[in-house]
Parts: sequence; structure tokens; C-alpha cells
Amino acid sequence: MLDRLKSAFDTQELRVRLFFTLGMLLVFRLGVHIPVPGVNPDVVAELIKTGALFGFFDVISGGAFKNFSVFAMSITPYINSSIIMQLLTVVVPHLEKLSKEGEEGRKKIIQYTRYGTVILAFLQAVGMAMFLRRALLHPGFFSYLVVAISLTAGTVFLMWLGEQITEKGIGNGISLLIFAGIVSRIPAGGSRVLEYLQAGTINILSIIVLVVIAVAVIAGIVAVNEGQRRIPVQYTKRVVGRKVYGGQSTHLPLRVNMAGVIPVIFASSLLIFPEQVAGWLTGNVVADWYLRIFHWGSPLHTLIYAFLIIGFTYFYTAVIMNPVDVADNIKKYGGFIPGIRPGRPTAEYINKVISRITLAGAIFLALIAILPNFVLLATRIPNIYFGGTALLIVVGVALETMKQLEAHLLMRSYQGFIK
Repeated sequence: MLDRLKSAFDTQELRVRLFFTLGMLLVFRLGVHIPVPGVNPDVVAELIKTGALFGFFDVISGGAFKNFSVFAMSITPYINSSIIMQLLTVVVPHLEKLSKEGEEGRKKIIQYTRYGTVILAFLQAVGMAMFLRRALLHPGFFSYLVVAISLTAGTVFLMWLGEQITEKGIGNGISLLIFAGIVSRIPAGGSRVLEYLQAGTINILSIIVLVVIAVAVIAGIVAVNEGQRRIPVQYTKRVVGRKVYGGQSTHLPLRVNMAGVIPVIFASSLLIFPEQVAGWLTGNVVADWYLRIFHWGSPLHTLIYAFLIIGFTYFYTAVIMNPVDVADNIKKYGGFIPGIRPGRPTAEYINKVISRITLAGAIFLALIAILPNFVLLATRIPNIYFGGTALLIVVGVALETMKQLEAHLLMRSYQGFIK
């Protein structure tokens, strides 16, 4: 492993890309400590102790929410904008046409995604400023505006930072920013667990159970992320001019978890919105009832959360994977699935296979997302926010980054990380 890592650093282009990525992540970590003017971070820190929702925000933002820095919203508005844009691409003819126009169309869609990020970031920033009005040193219209503009500017800067990493570094920049934020909270979480152990709040058995659960979850995430259903495809021989094409056997790889972590993020964003609105209306009978029954971590909230993740997994998989298009492409190049007629029967067969494997992936995602509730029951360790969703993001990003680095190494005739 170390020899291969040395091979990556020995290549000038890869070395520049790696150092550029590390440099941009360092800028991100420095920005976490730049506070939003006019806000008392101690009040925000107290709010984080009141519920898992704020703790989850703090983990995703890498501690920026606790400090209430300019990066407090992290890159979440950009992710939501990207998801919305992907969904609109299916239903809006203009966007669907752009998606099929190659590089120029892709650039246009990215530009629309940026505009959507600014709008969503500003709306979320205004909501956050109003929700955290107790933390404002001088509550008022001007204070709300300063907080909203500062948070929006921080999110837009992170969006630019992520795009620079994607273009000039290694890996997906947006994913790496989330990855860095989550990983940066591990030392603080470890020290908190040790404090609980020294204070006698927990025992060594609780820590052992936590480690065993973490290892099992990581192994499960790797297995599901890498799991595939390979459908055999046979191509007939075709003569084009003086060349013969086809006549070979291959397979169509269908991943168990095609949607990745997007359904979890989308479901959590959907459930967070009404909770934020109810928080603004504290004192109202309906708002207080909602917060009491549907608060983050309650049985009913957890059940709805799991069903939303399963539903969004199916929905997003249908958006990114069209069995009819796949079947048409196979037929176009003279291919067929053994035992299945080309055309519509092939599309129906692929759709049936996708539905079955997506069910397994969706249930797995739902279990991972609600894992923190069970970890708390099994270990009795309070305030543990580094749960299944965080592990899902960390492991997924690490695997994807390794594959990209592997591709760069293979292009230069080096032996990569993955054998």
C-alpha cells in the first residue's frame, strides 16, 4: 500500500493533484473557524446538545455549525439543488434536451444548478437565522440579513471550492468536503467517549460494542456499495466493411445501491423543513404537538424517515436508470440477453431485476440511516452523532476516491491500490 502511494507521489501530475486537493481541504478547515458576525456561538453549542438533528448538522459541516461559522450550512444547498435539477431533467423537456447535448448541455445544467444553490442557500440561511434568533446579539432585520448573506456566501464559496477540487484535484470535490467535515469530528467524538468512560457514565463494554457495530457497518457498506448483479449479454457478429464486430460475451453490471447516499440526504432534508417551521412557531399548539410527536429520533419520525428513504431510493434509481434505453442500446449493437427476446421483453426483464436488487439496497440504506437510535440503545453512549449516514458517506467517498486514483495510476502503467 505504501509503495503504491509512493508511486502516486512520484508522478508529477498526480503529486500536484494530491497536494492541490489537500490544500483546498486545508482552506475548508480554516474557514470552519471564521464566525458569522453578530452571533453568540455558545447558544448554538447549547442547542446542539438538545437533539440529534443539530448534532447531525454539526457532523456534516465538520464543526462549522457548532462554531456558527460562514460554512455552517456546509454544502447541503448545492446537494439539494443538484438532486432537484436531476429530477427536473426527467420532467422538463428543455432540461432533458440539454442533458443529451453532450458537454455544452452539461455545462448549462451545471450553471442552472449553481443558480439554484444560491436561491436555496439564501432561503435556508434566512430560516436558520430566524430559528436561531436567540443566538443573535442584536436581533433585528439587519442582523437577519447579515447572517443570511454570510451563510449564503460561505456555501457558494464551498461550491466553488468543490468544483476546483473536482477539476484540478483527485476525487469528487463536493463529496470530499463532506468527507473531510465528518472525519474531522472523529477526534472530538473519541475524546468525548473517553470523558464518559472516566466519569463512569459508560463502561468499557459499551465502547467494545460501539467498535464492533462500527466495523460491522463498514463491512456491510463496502459489500453493498460494491455489490452487483451481472446480467450476461451476448453480441452477435456484424460485418462493417472489411471489419468484423461483436461475437463476444459480456455482462451488464447493475449495482445493488445505484442511488448512493442521495435518498438519505433528500429524505432528511424533506423532514427537516417542517421541523424548522415548527421551531419558528414555538408556543403554537399545532407546532408544539408536531415537535412532541415528530421530533428527530421519535418512533414515528424514524418510521416515516425509513419509508421515505425506501421510496426515494426507488424513485432516484428510476431517474438515473432507464431499462428501455438500456434495452434499446443492447439491441442497437446486436446484443441480447440469453433466453430473453430483444426489445420490450429485455426492458421488462431488466426492470424486474432492478426492482429486486433496489429493494435490498433501499432497506439497507434505511437501516443505516436509523442506526444511531439502535446504537444509543445498545451502548448507552449519549450524544453519538457519528452514525450510519456519516459512515455511509465516508466509506462511499473513500472507495470512489481510491478508484479515481487507481484509474490515474493505471493510465501511467503503475500498479494501483485495488488488485
